[in-house]
Amino acid sequence: MKMLLKNWQIFMSRYAIILALLVLAVIISILTPRFILPQNLLNVGMQISINAIISVGMTCVILTGGIDLSVGPVAALSGLLAAMFVKKAFFDSAFFMTLIAIIISIGIGLICGLFNGLAVTKFRVTPFITTLATLSIIRGVCFLLTNSKPIFGLPDSIAWIGQGYIGNVPVAVVVMIIIIFLMSIVLKKTKTGRYIYAVGSNEEVARLSGIDTNRIKFFAYAISGILSALGGFILMSRLQTGQPNAAVGYELQAIAATVVGGTKLSGGKGSVTGTLVGALIIGILNNGMSLLQISSYWQSVFTGVVILGAVAFNELASQNEM
Repeated sequence: MKMLLKNWQIFMSRYAIILALLVLAVIISILTPRFILPQNLLNVGMQISINAIISVGMTCVILTGGIDLSVGPVAALSGLLAAMFVKKAFFDSAFFMTLIAIIISIGIGLICGLFNGLAVTKFRVTPFITTLATLSIIRGVCFLLTNSKPIFGLPDSIAWIGQGYIGNVPVAVVVMIIIIFLMSIVLKKTKTGRYIYAVGSNEEVARLSGIDTNRIKFFAYAISGILSALGGFILMSRLQTGQPNAAVGYELQAIAATVVGGTKLSGGKGSVTGTLVGALIIGILNNGMSLLQISSYWQSVFTGVVILGAVAFNELASQNEM
């Protein structure tokens, strides 16, 4: 009997998040049949795509035992600078112009991520304080660059990534799937991925084992910056404007998707696929409540309850595994 109970606890600790997703989807489908319409499901995918992409980067950082509060402003700055480039670009080729804009956006994200990594590793500033400071700095830079004004008048070609489709699937969803697939391989199949988990589990032991913990942290923050920038570019493309106040609160959404997906805030445990499930749970919950015409204020309340419940469940599951 004890063995059966132990096996059940292990099963629930591994698959409870997927069961929760299925149960939530079934309940919302019963309450509002419009939820399961193909177009609505595609809308859910499009709605969560940016959060899921940014959350994957957040997952890498949290797995090392850190946190990145600057993902929202990094997304805004990257999209803003890409929009400024597109606004003044003189290329005849829309493809080439879009490609250069993406490279600029990702480059800005990489610089921001490396700055965070430098402050955390070389100057020993705690991740919370470092990224809280860069959140404020980068957000201020966004408003200074534009004098608090959005950038309008972008060409229609720039909207393809944020609004376009490949067949019947939104481009943003395709990008999300590719990112999740690649990062799953990195974390599960590569030496760097194993080192990320090792650093988060016990940094001192990892260092004594010969792992360059600073390099691993640099990598995690760089990935977070790059994926934040990619999410910011998609957001700019979807809105077809560069907004200095874009992506406000996205850092909280990314943390929420990560912890709901089973990643421990103390590091060392979690997965990219779990983060995707977490983003889906939050996205389906918000979409379902919108279809049911529930006030946005109550949506915030329910989302907070889900996050708190997920963290509490993860802690209990961890204790049972010991």
